[in-house]
Amino acid sequence: MNISNNYIRSKLMGLLQTPFSMLYSKWMSLQIQQEKRPKHIGLILDGNRRFARMEGLQKAVEGHARGADRVEDLLNWCEEFNVPIISIWIFSTDNFKREKEELDDLFSLIEKRTYELIKKDSDVHKKRVKLRYIGRTNLLPQSLQDAIKKAEEQTKDYDKFILNVAIAYGGQEEITDAVDGYLGRCIEEGKTLEEARKTLSKEAINAHLYTAGLPEPDLIIRTSGEIRMSGFLLWQSVHSEFYFTDVFWPHFDKLEFLKALYSYAFRQRRFGK
Repeated sequence: MNISNNYIRSKLMGLLQTPFSMLYSKWMSLQIQQEKRPKHIGLILDGNRRFARMEGLQKAVEGHARGADRVEDLLNWCEEFNVPIISIWIFSTDNFKREKEELDDLFSLIEKRTYELIKKDSDVHKKRVKLRYIGRTNLLPQSLQDAIKKAEEQTKDYDKFILNVAIAYGGQEEITDAVDGYLGRCIEEGKTLEEARKTLSKEAINAHLYTAGLPEPDLIIRTSGEIRMSGFLLWQSVHSEFYFTDVFWPHFDKLEFLKALYSYAFRQRRFGK
C-alpha cells in the first residue's frame, strides 16, 4: 500500500468517532473486561514521519511530537484495562543513519518529553509508573542520557506500572549484549571458556536481557501498516501474539487499542502444546 492510501485510511480510522463507533467501543470494552487480557504489551510506534509529511508539517519532528502526545493516552488505556507492563519502541539503532538535523531535533524532543513525564503531578507519579529505558543508551547525547538517568532514578521505587522505553534499541544488539553480559559474568567468576559453554542456556541469556526479570510480551502492536517486527523484542517475542494496523501512531486512538485487545482476547495460545 502506498503512503497516500495508507494515510487516508489512517486518518479516516482516526476520525470516525461516530455515535456507532463510540457504542461499538463501549461494547468491546465490556467484552474485553470478561476475557483474558495481556499483562505485557509491546508497541512499535511507527508512522510519525509519514504522518508529518502527509499533514504538511514543516519538520519530521512535528510528527514525532504528535505521536508523543499519545503516550499519556496509552498509559490511561492500560490502567483502565489493567495492563501493568508496556514496552514502546521509539528509536532504533538503525535510526542513527538519519540526517543529523533530524536526529538533533528528535533527541531534543525526547529529552524534553522525558522531563515532562517526571514533572510534579504528572501521570507517571500519580499512576506510580516505573520508567525503564532499554537499549544502547550510551550512544545517545549526554544531555539525553542525563534526563533518562533522572527519570529512572525518580521512578525506581514505583510498583504499579512499568513503562519500558526502547531507545537506541535493536533486537540483535540486545541479544549480543546479553551474551556479552553472560560471558563477562563468567570471567568475573573465574570460569574457563569450556565451563562457560557448559552453563550457557536460555535462562542464562534471559538473565542478561534488557528486560531481565519481566514476563515476555503477550501482545505486540505495530502501527502504520508495516507487517514486520524489525527485531523488536526479538528474543522475548517467541510466544507473542501480533496485531498490525494501518493507523499511523499519531492517529492511534482508544478504539484501535480496544480492537487490538479484542483480537488478542479470542486467540488460542498453545505455547507448543
